[in-house]
Amino acid sequence: MTTLLRWGILGTGWIADLFVKDLLLTGHQVSSVGSRTQENAERFAARFGIPNAHGSYESLVADPQVDIVYVATPHPMHAGNAMAALNAGKHVLIEKPITVNAAEAREIVDLAKARKLVVLEAMWTRFLPHMVRIRELIASGALGTVHSVVADHTRDLPDDPLHRLNALELGGGALLDLGIYPVSFAWDILGQPEEILSMARFKATGADAEVATLFRHGGGALSTTISSSDNAGRNVASILGTEARIDIDATWYAPTSFRLLDSEDKVIETYVSDVPGRGMQFQADEIERLVAAGMLAGDILPPEESVAIMQTLDTIRAQIGLRYPGE
Repeated sequence: MTTLLRWGILGTGWIADLFVKDLLLTGHQVSSVGSRTQENAERFAARFGIPNAHGSYESLVADPQVDIVYVATPHPMHAGNAMAALNAGKHVLIEKPITVNAAEAREIVDLAKARKLVVLEAMWTRFLPHMVRIRELIASGALGTVHSVVADHTRDLPDDPLHRLNALELGGGALLDLGIYPVSFAWDILGQPEEILSMARFKATGADAEVATLFRHGGGALSTTISSSDNAGRNVASILGTEARIDIDATWYAPTSFRLLDSEDKVIETYVSDVPGRGMQFQADEIERLVAAGMLAGDILPPEESVAIMQTLDTIRAQIGLRYPGE
């Protein structure tokens, strides 16, 4: 990490609050915040001791004291906000999902490449230490041949039809808010799915309440996911191989523990997470590392993979009949 790179926070909602807490906890530099009103920006800035408060997103991305913009607005606004930041010469970390569809993601990634700027999807789970260790174990052959991945993201979230999570015009629903986690996880472990099957249950607002998927990956490996916004589950995940398996504890997509077990359930390795804060600082470390190294993409989540994952979500939505206003 380098303290020379200055963050601008675009949006002042719940997720921006969590991210800034982790940035400041771990020594990152937050120089500016922007909101749709000056009052909101100043309130957020005062809470975290941020020097510059902007009453518009346009003013934030134009701030010469900002090197990287974190886009923390609702999903349908990601594309416009990210492109404004890129056009202003800023690197961009975009809250997951990167956009609402693959076409928007493609546009952002192409613009970043043309401007020689870094764009990274803020899929924070990918960068957590326990996930780094899991990838090391798989690469070492500790699991043998990996045949399947199972993951869920099931929560009991607000039922208010006016809430962002239930509003189609804001990209609400289980898939983009929750399903992106296990779908991205399946991609991470097994690669791009070659066959996709999905089904869903819907709320009265038209937003998806629950989505289940079955993917076939290269070599015949399978992954299953289930995500829901109106019933809470265990939120655990497993990776099954011919020689061993990994069981990731709740909550698997946040800093947590896991066990590597052989075929007779003997524990070979136990990993216990020791992460300050919520763990969102690791994605910040990654984009700062890329910028400092003059790189446009890393190995953990290159922008082209974010585009391809959005294409997978597009396919799921086509199968379950989910469209957002304006598409």
